[in-house]
Amino acid sequence: MYEAKKAGRNTLRFFDPAMQHVLEERATLESWIRQGIQKQQFRLFYQLQVDDQGRPIGAEALLRWEHPERGMISPAQFISLAEETGLILPLGQWVIETACAQLKEWQQYPYAHLLTLAVNVSARQFRQADFVEQVQAAVTLAGIDPTKLKLELTESLVLDNVEDTIAKMHQLKSFGTPFSMDDFGTGHSSLIYLKRLPLDQLKIDQSFVHDIATDPSDAAIVQTIINMGKTLGMAVIAEGVETTEQLALLGQYGCQAFQGYLFGKPVAQAEFDVVLQGFNKGRTV
Repeated sequence: MYEAKKAGRNTLRFFDPAMQHVLEERATLESWIRQGIQKQQFRLFYQLQVDDQGRPIGAEALLRWEHPERGMISPAQFISLAEETGLILPLGQWVIETACAQLKEWQQYPYAHLLTLAVNVSARQFRQADFVEQVQAAVTLAGIDPTKLKLELTESLVLDNVEDTIAKMHQLKSFGTPFSMDDFGTGHSSLIYLKRLPLDQLKIDQSFVHDIATDPSDAAIVQTIINMGKTLGMAVIAEGVETTEQLALLGQYGCQAFQGYLFGKPVAQAEFDVVLQGFNKGRTV
């Protein structure tokens, strides 16, 4: 029935044992996600972000699921289902609250008190009527500087109900919360809307960075995004930086912030703190 509906209704779909298996797997995974939330199996990992001098300026918080039987489960395996079922709402709220608590802890340390922390926001999460209030409450409860919590939005999220998006963004901007557009260049952003959005940062998608040294088209796109960001008064950060050659070219094009395996993989809190302390001592770990 669901397959027939997906195909536009008024059509036939026959039972397939493989389809039944997929549905059973989906139901099992949904049940596991619910249990995972209740039993606090989810973790935040952190990936370093640095400036053009190689100094830490922040991190991106990345959700991980530490299942007691299947081990670490990739977000690619559960995020879309969590979004469809609405389980992304309690998960997303937990991520924001945990990120705020982490920023509060970093405030105590000279090597971390200036860092920002970027959090990905899902479309369903952002569309909640009280999303603005949720963010404000989490920041206030943690007692942190709202400018340190950066919310990352995708192009598709922004362009879905643009007026509502702009209104919520302005409310949070007034509160002090900055915004970054994630995976910029992979969607269908209209420049008319882009100039209306109170964005602080554009994030160059790693698909463009990966072949920047060998593909002239990718190099041209990266340069265009960097110049556009400067023209609109937005910072630009490149993700997926893995080689010194990529870093050199990005720096040559005027990019001033970077994220990728060249500087560190996403790691748990304890390991990330060690990395930060290593940078503070003038060396990488």
